[in-house]
Amino acid sequence: MSTPGSTLDGTLPEQQTDRVELLVGGMTCAACATRIEKKLNKLEGVHATVNYASERALVEGASAEDAIAVVKKAGYTAMEATGDDSELGRISEQRVRTLRLRLAVAAVLTIPLGNLAIVLALVPSLRFPMWEWLCVALAVPVVFWSAWPFHVATWRNLRNRSFSMDTLVSLGVLSAFSWSLISIIWRTPDTEGYWLGYGITPAGADAIYFEVAAAVTTFLLAGRYFEARARRSAQGVLGALNQLAPKQVRRLADDGTEELVPVATLRAGDRFRTRSGERFAADGTVLEGSSAVDTSMMTGEPVPVEVGPEAAVLGGTVNVTAPLVVRATRVGAHTQLAQMAALAEQAQLRKAKVQQLVDRVVGWFVPAVLLIAAITLIGWFGTGHGVRSSVSAALSVLIIACPCALGLATPTALMVGVGRGGQLGILIKTQEALEASGAVDTVVFDKTGTITEGALTLESVHAVGELPEARLRLLAAAVEGQSDHPLARAIAGDPTVGELPVVSQVETPTGQGATGVVDGQRVVVGNEAMLADYRVAEVPEGAAEIVRVARDRGATPVLVAVDGAVVGVHVLTDRVRPSAAEAVRRLQARGLRTVLLTGDHEQAAAAVAAQVGMDDFVAGVLPARKAEAVAELQAAGHQVAMVGDGINDAAALATANLGLAMVSGTDIAMKSADVILVRENLNVVPDAINLSRATLRTIRGNLIWAFGYNCAAIPLAAAGLLNPLIAGLAMSLSSLFVVANSLRLRSRSLG
Repeated sequence: MSTPGSTLDGTLPEQQTDRVELLVGGMTCAACATRIEKKLNKLEGVHATVNYASERALVEGASAEDAIAVVKKAGYTAMEATGDDSELGRISEQRVRTLRLRLAVAAVLTIPLGNLAIVLALVPSLRFPMWEWLCVALAVPVVFWSAWPFHVATWRNLRNRSFSMDTLVSLGVLSAFSWSLISIIWRTPDTEGYWLGYGITPAGADAIYFEVAAAVTTFLLAGRYFEARARRSAQGVLGALNQLAPKQVRRLADDGTEELVPVATLRAGDRFRTRSGERFAADGTVLEGSSAVDTSMMTGEPVPVEVGPEAAVLGGTVNVTAPLVVRATRVGAHTQLAQMAALAEQAQLRKAKVQQLVDRVVGWFVPAVLLIAAITLIGWFGTGHGVRSSVSAALSVLIIACPCALGLATPTALMVGVGRGGQLGILIKTQEALEASGAVDTVVFDKTGTITEGALTLESVHAVGELPEARLRLLAAAVEGQSDHPLARAIAGDPTVGELPVVSQVETPTGQGATGVVDGQRVVVGNEAMLADYRVAEVPEGAAEIVRVARDRGATPVLVAVDGAVVGVHVLTDRVRPSAAEAVRRLQARGLRTVLLTGDHEQAAAAVAAQVGMDDFVAGVLPARKAEAVAELQAAGHQVAMVGDGINDAAALATANLGLAMVSGTDIAMKSADVILVRENLNVVPDAINLSRATLRTIRGNLIWAFGYNCAAIPLAAAGLLNPLIAGLAMSLSSLFVVANSLRLRSRSLG
């Protein structure tokens, strides 16, 4: 495959000045997001996308005030995003707590209400004075407080002349409660009820349906609560960024004095000092000092970059070895770190077009049910039946059509799937991940930290002179033990050497290597430039060939010279994970194409791809352009799953149809992904895709059952063959079937 990433310059686009990001509240389903999006896009020159999962709207071509006004006019709340997710997180957490409280109240009251109402309705001998009013007292908090979110959503929908599942829930609950209350107040004569034309229910059993209203509310609140928890886990990319970026910076005054100030006060052109072990507070240019900088969080590459005066550094990367004085060039939202996180967030917004299957059908299902209920009421009354019989038939239609099973179909399967994933080291965050898994045909792996372990280790030692290999290892480890450079640590940690000798006259030139005197011999360990500085003779052909081969396959060679002559080469490598080859084979066995994505040159990429059995590779992809490489595969017609671990992978993870992040990766990568892979073993990747597909099949099965049940039961209710009490029981049994089907995921094999 060609290397499209090699043509990319690695620069990030400037932030657009006419782009507004809003936090949107009050959405209850994906249809709400679509409705808000349509309202915003009616503004002249405006392009907007709304994400139901992250509760964000990205609006281009309008001011924040105009966009907020449109959202509020549609019946929702909105506020401009500040770049800090703490407010969104607080609102989301508060919503989950409120739903949990409403569900708890509903469940606590529904259990005794259901037992009381059903038993007394069917066994008249157990009835006691005022038993109906006790049912009213138990039902009121459930119907008017626990079910309040459904009523609010229904009113909002009516104002916008639209329907949703909330419409059926609210009308069903209020109708069941109201008719039951009217029956108690009017004290109409009790009549015998009928079920399917066979068994006769006792008199009065077809008049009070408080338990039906309460059960509908409880079932739907349970589904809404599980869904809210899943949505909360999909939020917070910028929150992870805030945790990563430094909070304070050592700013230098003109007279050289150092002052510790909040990073928000830093301006372009200011000078600041970063000590070893600290993160850079902004993008900038080094003015004083030399050091190694760990850029793995941005580039994904494990080898630190050596920097000195005039070198560029990036905010959020780590200064490893020595203090540096830096002049800030880009601060705050303009740093490359902030822009990469913003790209990831925008990519998530673009994925908001994925709609739940339920919401695609509700557009016609709800109006159809309401029309059938109205026709039932009019038809029964118009054919000479009394008000009670007519209302009972219409109410049965509303109750039997109440989408409890529909509302539980997705969140219960998702909850069980997530629980099963937790046992296997897999965290599924959203339903979008499940939908995407069913269509994926290509799996793209980032190399460093994903296919490889992300840390340099000593792979091999080659003696090229007369010095024995054991002595070569000992001398190199002794000298490199005097340095704290990551390459030096890998050599100094050679497990084959014993006690290290004393080293004198130690020198560690920045970015080149280390030297010292051991047992009277001058030992130099480093690259070609280091050896040239210490007047080492020309590198012999044998050593040069080892260096060339190592670099071609992506390894890092380190030369060792003793008393002016090259005596050996240490080869360091980022080791491929032992499980990589098997994971790739399992994916290919399921018909999936595997692709390696790396910034390495083509020869190194080809070597790693061949080692693990990849179908293809894309080499030379600079960090800022990984998302574009994924988009190019999508443009070629592929449905792409991306597996990565670094901040530099975040935008690519969010751009892919399915993003899978290693738990050893950065917070931003994990926030951007749809699935978190907790196990270090790469076999978790095929396991995750298999589990996602199994969960998706379960959701589809639940939805088919729920819709089939409604379609079959509504005509029976309209014909008067199901009184509301039995309709409520049938609705409950349908919901239990959905839950039981979802629980089958706990024992599903993922082979």
